[in-house]
Amino acid sequence: MQIILYLSVALIAVAFLVLVIFISKTLKTLQGTLDSVSDTLKGVEKQLDGVTRETTLLLQKTNTLAEDLQQKSANLNSVVDAVKGVGVTVSNFNGTLQNITKTVDIQVEESKEKVSQIIQWSNVILELKDKWQERKEAKKEASLQVKQKVRSY
Repeated sequence: MQIILYLSVALIAVAFLVLVIFISKTLKTLQGTLDSVSDTLKGVEKQLDGVTRETTLLLQKTNTLAEDLQQKSANLNSVVDAVKGVGVTVSNFNGTLQNITKTVDIQVEESKEKVSQIIQWSNVILELKDKWQERKEAKKEASLQVKQKVRSY
């Protein structure tokens, strides 16, 4: 029985040795895997650092662009306000011109008859002037004819 006991202990020791060898191989493989993961994480950390720097630069540029857009928007608002003011001015000017046109139309309508009378009197005066000049010329011609007749005697 003692032999069985020694054999059992020897068998347990061999089994434990085999177990330790397999666990050792597994741990070495695990160590290699962990080293590979560590190297990969270092590479990822470097890449992440680069991405962080680029993101920071991009954020700064975005902030600068946003400020520029705000300034240009404010400038554009002043231009829009100025154009709106010009539109109001043109509208007021248009209204004033319409009022003046209406006033002139009303005055023309009211004074049509007067203008017509003035034109008629002007025509009469022009005709009288023409007749007076004709008489004057006729008198001159008659006077010249008389002088010529007197000279011819």
